Amino acid sequence: MSGLELPFFDEEHRAFSAGLERWLAQADVLDDERNADASCRAWVRALAEAGWLRACVPGTFGGVRAELDARTICLAREALAYRSALADFAFAMQGLGSAPIALFGNAELARRYLPNVANGRCVTAFALSEREAGSDVAALATRARRDGDAYVLDGEKTWISNAGIADLYVVFARTGGDGARGLTAFAVDAATAGCSSGKRIETMSPHPLGTLRLEHARVAASRRIGEEGDGFKIAMATLDVFRSTVGAAAVGFARRALDESLEHARSRRLFGAPLAALQLTQAAIATMATDVDASALLVHRAAWMKDVRRGRVSRESAMAKWFATEAAGRVCDRAVQLFGGRGVTRGEVVERLYRDVRALRIYEGANEIQQIVIAKQLLEL
Repeated sequence: MSGLELPFFDEEHRAFSAGLERWLAQADVLDDERNADASCRAWVRALAEAGWLRACVPGTFGGVRAELDARTICLAREALAYRSALADFAFAMQGLGSAPIALFGNAELARRYLPNVANGRCVTAFALSEREAGSDVAALATRARRDGDAYVLDGEKTWISNAGIADLYVVFARTGGDGARGLTAFAVDAATAGCSSGKRIETMSPHPLGTLRLEHARVAASRRIGEEGDGFKIAMATLDVFRSTVGAAAVGFARRALDESLEHARSRRLFGAPLAALQLTQAAIATMATDVDASALLVHRAAWMKDVRRGRVSRESAMAKWFATEAAGRVCDRAVQLFGGRGVTRGEVVERLYRDVRALRIYEGANEIQQIVIAKQLLEL
């Protein structure tokens, strides 16, 4: 993986990346988007058995580093996305769905869930979005009412990755008044009475996705993550870690599209010469390669700053997510064009990449929101 020689990484990062790439080269895992649920479960099991899910939890609970390490997660997502969108998805959701507990959970919650995230026995989900509250997190309407030593949750979440296969949902609900300060986070077991998965949502790049219904779901107060009113802070802090990793997945997809294009350009003959001999092909390849490298540099910088500074890096992670996902779209689009008719044929790698990469510009904060974040930071608004 190019870029590992840069000072953003240490020898432990390099060893982790090299080991994961070797493992992926020989891993035999069900990878069928027609059966995404089974494939994701298979990837979670395989990644856990090989020890790679240890990157999703702190060292106290079996993690590879003392604290959640954004650079390690980025390296994992880039390598996994290069191989398979479902592999990347399975890994990323183990991290995103458990990070609120790793970052803000009490000792009981951490001991209960984090070791099982690393060993693959607990599949997790991050239940934030609602029909009227996607990019505008502060508008969510799911309610959590205190009732003695418990909370009673009512509402419906949507666009929830791992809905229907998760063992644990981190649910964000309103315990106070309007706005961001009224939100609280809870660890909700899938088996909780009143908690059920609803409508399945089918997308162009299939993965487990759907709605989550909460109907008088009673959750012990000890399952609250942080304090009442901390929900928005917890959500934003979690996304501050994982937003740059979305950019890393985009780099993985784009790098695969570039490699497929290089091989095709060298082997495909057109007008009596390799496709690579055409100057327009060379220009496309040069643009694709530059997009990949520029994206990687922004992603690696954001992750390095998060790990080293241990504070908020909202501007840098927003830049990384925005640029890398837009660039990956351009790279995959050029790859399809270079492949011609094959590029839009079901079963071709570049056709799959073209579909896989599109959602990255929307989830974990649409790219338009990332632009607003960047501008507000610079303008100090």
